[in-house]
Amino acid sequence: MSHVLIILEVLYINKNLELNENIRSKEIRLTGEESKIMKTEDALRMAREQNLDLVMISPTAVPPVCRIMDYSKYLYEQSKKQKEAKKNQKVVELKEIRLSPTIEEHDIDIKCNNAKKFLSSGNKVKVSVRFRGRQNNAAAVGNKVLDVFIAKLGDAGVIEKSPQFEGRNMFLILSPKK
Repeated sequence: MSHVLIILEVLYINKNLELNENIRSKEIRLTGEESKIMKTEDALRMAREQNLDLVMISPTAVPPVCRIMDYSKYLYEQSKKQKEAKKNQKVVELKEIRLSPTIEEHDIDIKCNNAKKFLSSGNKVKVSVRFRGRQNNAAAVGNKVLDVFIAKLGDAGVIEKSPQFEGRNMFLILSPKK
């Protein structure tokens, strides 16, 4: 199963490169040790003599730029580079902390400590205040709870998106401090 995925990734990388008999132009610029303009048939013959492929690198150039190389080895190297780039990417998750308008001081402290942990590990945090029933009219209470939360959080994070309403919830987004 993993072999199929690797092959699909390889095909995804370079499906737009023309090679060997698929190159339709009459003249090409062959790069390598020295760059020279020649007929496509001559370049293809040179590639076959070396048991390599003629690959069109830049089809928009006039004449198109080609290179003699081992195409399968090139695809393998490109897939390795792509996998290495994926390893080095950091995925930022959005963690959510829910508060209520009637939350007590100690509970805010606990939720704030959790937010600090999330921010220190590089994740973003969405802090939301959920209103129920008649509480929906008390937006000022929600703002006050969020202000207390931000004050207790201190310098652990930066406000990325200021407090706003979304349905029955008021939320803000914090990102880690760089």
